[in-house]
Amino acid sequence: MAYWFDGQLRQGSDLALAVNEPAFIYGATVFTTLRVYRHDLAHPLTQWRAHRTRLTQALDAFGWPSPDWDRVLQGAEALLTDYPVLRITCFPDGRELVTSRPLPTDLDQMQAQGIVAWLAQGPNYGRSQPAYKTGNYLGAWLALQAAQGHGAREAILVDDQGQWLETSTGNLWGWAQGQWHTPGLGAGLLPGLTRLHLADHLRHQGETVQEAAWDAALIETFAALAYSNSGVQVVPIHTVLGDRSRLEFNPQHPALATLRTAFRAN
Repeated sequence: MAYWFDGQLRQGSDLALAVNEPAFIYGATVFTTLRVYRHDLAHPLTQWRAHRTRLTQALDAFGWPSPDWDRVLQGAEALLTDYPVLRITCFPDGRELVTSRPLPTDLDQMQAQGIVAWLAQGPNYGRSQPAYKTGNYLGAWLALQAAQGHGAREAILVDDQGQWLETSTGNLWGWAQGQWHTPGLGAGLLPGLTRLHLADHLRHQGETVQEAAWDAALIETFAALAYSNSGVQVVPIHTVLGDRSRLEFNPQHPALATLRTAFRAN
């Protein structure tokens, strides 16, 4: 296994950090995860420029220096031939870490048949700094662990009014009465790059995309439900488990085909 850290390609799976390292103590990093198409960072579906902008905006917001972007690119190029998913992490002092991983082995099955999700209700599952991808992902990680304990693949995060926000790893999409819905950013959720890509694609196809809060009345109208992120693209959700409820959706709904066309490689 190889990874890139602070200007060097390294072998193994261990990274040495000081015991007082803010990244270790506080989760003080920002990161982005991208899927590299055709082993090419310049491929339009890879969206490298957008991922770099995401990192820069977070670094600027926190007052941290940017890494040496040439080194980041060098590290990404060194790893993208082995695995299609890269995670680029920036430290508060300007160091960079680039790691890679494969796609889920059952991704085709997930996309075709859908998954089960669990409603993560409670104060322990909120995300810190939800507008940015920071290293402090404890709330989402706890939600995902709890979801797996309930036999689900994903967790759906909710606010204190019970409105659905996002999953532990992606953004939500619902189809009802001839149009797509995705929770609005004002609710306090990550502005995912795949979310933006899908919304732009749908509107270019003449589809209506509603961005607003998801309350129970709206959710009950959905005929199809899915989540998206850079790695898995779009995955339907066929069942949502609550403490005393169970919602079911059609993972083969025809409307999902329009979402999938957003990832057709040129």
